[in-house]
Amino acid sequence: MYKVLITDPLSDLGIQKLLMDPEVEVVRKTNLSFDELLLEIESADALLVRSQTQVTAEVIEKAARLKVIGRAGVGVDNIDITAATKKGIIVVNAPDGNTISTAEHTFAMMIALARNIPQAYRSTIQGEWKRKQFVGVELKGKTLSIIGLGRIGGELAKRAKVFQMDVVAYDPYLTEQRAKKLGVKKASFEEAIAIGDFITVHTPLTKTTRHLINQDVFTQMKPGVRILNCARGGIIDEDALYEAIQSGKVAGAALDVFVTEPPGEHPLFSLPQVIATPHLGASTVEAQENVAIDVSEEVLHILHKQPFKNAVNLPSIPEELQAKLQPYQGLAEKLGQFAAQVVQGALEKITVTFAGEVAQWDIAPLTRTILKGALSCHLSDVNDVNAPHLAKHRGIQIIEQKSTKNYGFTQLIKVEIKTDQEQRSVAGTLLNGLGPRITKVDNYSIDISPDGHLLFIQHQDRPGAIGRVGSVLGKYDINIATMQVGREEIGGQAIMLLHIDKGLTSDILQELQQVEGIYSVKEIAL
Repeated sequence: MYKVLITDPLSDLGIQKLLMDPEVEVVRKTNLSFDELLLEIESADALLVRSQTQVTAEVIEKAARLKVIGRAGVGVDNIDITAATKKGIIVVNAPDGNTISTAEHTFAMMIALARNIPQAYRSTIQGEWKRKQFVGVELKGKTLSIIGLGRIGGELAKRAKVFQMDVVAYDPYLTEQRAKKLGVKKASFEEAIAIGDFITVHTPLTKTTRHLINQDVFTQMKPGVRILNCARGGIIDEDALYEAIQSGKVAGAALDVFVTEPPGEHPLFSLPQVIATPHLGASTVEAQENVAIDVSEEVLHILHKQPFKNAVNLPSIPEELQAKLQPYQGLAEKLGQFAAQVVQGALEKITVTFAGEVAQWDIAPLTRTILKGALSCHLSDVNDVNAPHLAKHRGIQIIEQKSTKNYGFTQLIKVEIKTDQEQRSVAGTLLNGLGPRITKVDNYSIDISPDGHLLFIQHQDRPGAIGRVGSVLGKYDINIATMQVGREEIGGQAIMLLHIDKGLTSDILQELQQVEGIYSVKEIAL
């Protein structure tokens, strides 16, 4: 008999499958003191929480039988993931349960924004009748640009199509097949920004998406554009949005999320063109039930040793295999990150090849780590467990293979990524005394450590190319730590791979791109 301890309020409907399982004893005790929680957790096989219960390292240490912690929702800030992982406890959440609610809320905000509904309401209840002041626009025939076509973005696209909107979408992992299925036009980020009458963001908040919509991006938009953010505060630069509305570039904005929550007396609230809600995207009866249902099912799957998909930490790996794989984990993740950042376009296929000693083992954990590295460049909350599921959801084909070919090293890992625009590869190995090394990019042999800030430059092989690049970096006080160059033939195409001490601004990258003989410049953060 499995004891499932529920310490935060969850609906009966949400946990019905747990209640009906003959092998499960459900114990519901909410508002426990910390000492009471420590006592109850000792005999629990599973723990279900929302955001109230704090599952600290001390709580986890007391859990003698605990196999899984289920979070009925998305965020796991109240759970010590590191402590759970160290003890072999799987932590699962419910990322899909609020999809429809958030998509519907975004659509409601878009309609309210188009028709000035909140502003007209305030005016009317104050005894005014200013019909001409609140003339809006139709959605029919307008272009909706969706930045991030994941679960929520996809549901929003379906609803916009019903309203006869033209829908374009940018997502680095969007395949032509999925775009066609949803009836949307696949676009680059620049294209989506330039043509949208309404622009809505549905990306996670990562280092690369923070201030994704900034002052420079606002200048690329059409006059009178309307902006929506029901995803994460910080994706849109709030100061830049304020200036864009003040200047008349942006006709209005609908915001459900903010950098600081609650936002207090935010400057944006002084603008009549702004409508706002207090992070209500997932606040529906159905969403609350759905996340409880989803996490209950995940917990049952784990207790009954069935497949599960929404773990947020690492799976259990036999100690003997873990000891063998551990030295390769860092290399695998860095290769995935490098490959994902060096390519252009939407990912379609990732091929992972193992050769030498490493090919003798079960290399599935390393493949998951490579996927985690590749996907984490654009998605948040990616780990070794959910990376294959995220790739499948986005239509990315994964090929894992072992090779007996002699690559010149005792062991080698090669990652090839095919996008809708190009195909590139990177290979690496472990060298005694040096650790992880990148040994090849495409057909160019190199030797460089995969860490820190890297600058990858494709250029024509001609005298002075290295000096010209060095001059630009020197002008901006950017120090070069190490440099590797590679070429296939004299005078042909060549590459430079530089370790630099700090990241570059967009202005510096643009100046490097203008250097004579330079084909492309990419900054890679590892």
